[in-house]
Amino acid sequence: MSATPVKILGLSGSYGLTSKKLGAEIHIWDLVEKPLPLVGAEGSWQDANVKEFQALATECDGYILTSPEYHGTMSGVMKNTLDWVYKDHVGGKAFGLMSTLGGISNSNTLNHMRIAVRWIHGWCVPEQVAVGKVKEAFDDDNNLTDTDVAERVVGLAQSVVKAAIMLRDNKE
Repeated sequence: MSATPVKILGLSGSYGLTSKKLGAEIHIWDLVEKPLPLVGAEGSWQDANVKEFQALATECDGYILTSPEYHGTMSGVMKNTLDWVYKDHVGGKAFGLMSTLGGISNSNTLNHMRIAVRWIHGWCVPEQVAVGKVKEAFDDDNNLTDTDVAERVVGLAQSVVKAAIMLRDNKE
């Protein structure tokens, strides 16, 4: 097993960003500071942020995606972010999926992200987290108020790190 720390990239399907480190070497792509243009927009293929994002995605060993659910699916922001990476960047690497919803939790967004990840040849870990009633789910310090959900988030992160190490260290 390699002594190099595993690198995990966090991708958010919204423009507001609050993050917490849960181990490993964590990188967060902040879409406010470095927006990604719409795929196919004029000049988008030469955009400096796109090239930097793709290079970072290639360097990382695993990814945690989190998206709000809008109209029964992932946000357009998350879809556009995923549209900028291909199997050459993320293929054969571990992904963890989380979603937030205004109402009760369900798995539509998680399922749609899982399909998109499969098309870019990524490996989703079996754990996934949907945080329902998101406006009530966090306290004033941005901590989850439901300890069961908080434990599931930790479990998801641990699973992604473990899978990322296993996949990275077992490449042919």
